[in-house]
Amino acid sequence: QVQLVESGGGLVQPGGSLRLSCVASGRLSSSYVMLWYRQAPGEQRELVALVTRDNNPHYVDSVKGRFTISRDNAKNTVYLQMNGLKPEDTAVYFCCANLPGVNTYWGQGTQVTVSS
Repeated sequence: QVQLVESGGGLVQPGGSLRLSCVASGRLSSSYVMLWYRQAPGEQRELVALVTRDNNPHYVDSVKGRFTISRDNAKNTVYLQMNGLKPEDTAVYFCCANLPGVNTYWGQGTQVTVSS
């Protein structure tokens, strides 16, 4: 059984930076696509970024140029470096591992609050 554990969230001022980490325990093939989602209060969960097994990143338009997703398969870890944070980035951020048609795993989430 695979478990995903996120860390690195917190309170930051507008313009600040945070680095989220997601560590996968158990056997997680490097074939999995790794994704970061977020969910703000009263909003639907939205995809923020993903990285393919070949380390190709993709981003939602609202975070392009500010966020960077990366993965370290040797450490079973995916990262989300968030720079230039804005109040509208405030949300619970969730890590997800997806192998299409096979399995999807979710972490419990980590809170990111951007406020002065």
